[in-house]
Amino acid sequence: MRDPKHPRHFTDEFKRQIVGLHDAGKPRREIMEEYDLGKSTLERWIKSINATGSPRAAGNRTPEQDRIIELERENKRLRMEVDVLKQAALLFARK
Repeated sequence: MRDPKHPRHFTDEFKRQIVGLHDAGKPRREIMEEYDLGKSTLERWIKSINATGSPRAAGNRTPEQDRIIELERENKRLRMEVDVLKQAALLFARK
């Protein structure tokens, strides 16, 4: 039974086994019913694993996408530091 408040988590090995069943010829409908999987979940696993061999989104990113994510994290950290320094400057200016 699916519960959106408590999503299930699957190991990478399990995902590979499910995709292996599909690649071996087992119908998608049977896999979805037997393992209680949603259509979009199964489709995403099949597409991801067959394209790159990795079920994780991080394994499917290009180096450019990784660099953008890294720069966005750094930008967020620097903005937080600037906000802290602005607040500190206001405190010291009042004294």
